[in-house]
Amino acid sequence: MPRLSEMGWRWHALLALALLLALTVPALGDDYLTKLATRILVFGLAAAALDLVLGLGGLVSFGHAAFLGLGAYVVGIMFLHDFEGTTLLGLAPTQNIFLQFLLAAVLAGGFALVTGAVCLRTRGVAFIMITLAFAQMLFYLFVSLRRYNGEDGIALWNRSSGGAWLDLEDPVSFYYFVLACLLAFLAFGFRLYHSRFGRVIRGSKDNDRRMRALGFPTYRYRLTAYVLSAAAAGVAGVLLANATYFVGPAYLSWHLSGQLIVMVVLGGIGTLFGPVLGAALFILLEEFLPDLLDAAVTGGGEYWQLLLGPLLVVVALFARRGLLGVLVGGGR
Repeated sequence: MPRLSEMGWRWHALLALALLLALTVPALGDDYLTKLATRILVFGLAAAALDLVLGLGGLVSFGHAAFLGLGAYVVGIMFLHDFEGTTLLGLAPTQNIFLQFLLAAVLAGGFALVTGAVCLRTRGVAFIMITLAFAQMLFYLFVSLRRYNGEDGIALWNRSSGGAWLDLEDPVSFYYFVLACLLAFLAFGFRLYHSRFGRVIRGSKDNDRRMRALGFPTYRYRLTAYVLSAAAAGVAGVLLANATYFVGPAYLSWHLSGQLIVMVVLGGIGTLFGPVLGAALFILLEEFLPDLLDAAVTGGGEYWQLLLGPLLVVVALFARRGLLGVLVGGGR
């Protein structure tokens, strides 16, 4: 990813416009738009987290939704035990979102550490299939957990607590909280991309053997990036559960993993900020395209995803840096 100073005025203008738009959405006074924008920000965070390994390290993880789902289930399980007044492993459940962030990051990061120790010893198709296999194992585990409603999932009656100073039940407050989380991660990711750590990961993607010959333990670097990416996805899962008031096995499915990859590709692989734009484009298409197709052809809205294939082909051929590359220049 080029440095900001190398991207020119169009990049700075786009960044300022996007930030201004994000800050002013709640001012429109439309709850529907606020909730839609909140969903975009949550998936933008999840897609940007995936880009840490997909864009920076060239690792196509087809099971990243597992980390998102783990974070979501932290919220759901805590809510259920708190509602029942029961303990969890002998401990009182917490509704505090910051403690849930910590727990989700630890669980998702820990799962990534264990599974990554295996799958990161492979490359290419083998890596894709192993990440998919681990994610599906977790998916079927939660489907089988009748204690937590299995495939029916857990409906939430309220959001997590933000403490006395943060009312997350208020849609506007929750929106700005999610926006702050996304901006914090983008700032962290940007520093990481341009750090020595990021340069080693990119070097490993280009020529792992050469980097190892230079004395860099590339396996440990890639594993660290994988764990950081998973932890961020876990945090996004906490936000997703609070945004939708629901937690279910679908949040761990390979379908969602595929959608996250599509968001990264649409926005621009390896651009960090691009996946947020990709998430916005994907969710807007998902929200409005079915109605447009239904208006044109009866029942056509059911097949809106068929248009994603040609769109991805166009992006691959003419905009290899995705939507961000098109907007700031140098799309190919």
